[in-house]
Amino acid sequence: MSSLESAMAILLHTFDKYANSDGVKETMSQSEVKTLIEKELPGLVKAAKNPDQVEKFLKSLDSNGDNMVDFKEFMVLVGSLTCVAHNRFIK
Repeated sequence: MSSLESAMAILLHTFDKYANSDGVKETMSQSEVKTLIEKELPGLVKAAKNPDQVEKFLKSLDSNGDNMVDFKEFMVLVGSLTCVAHNRFIK
């Protein structure tokens, strides 16, 4: 398996791991997203200037307003954070 295929498999596995904790595997609730962020992206939580920033960020992920985060919305999170990280590393 190539590096990119491995990365894709990890993303799929990570989404499924957190989305399935409430029995609904197609979406993540806000609490599931919060758990994912705390466990998988602890640096993001630490970098926030206040806890309200994290909550506001979590709510902004729900682009269709259904109070759930689906896989596409999750990928927007991953893609956005990856772009930010890339920009920081190339400077």
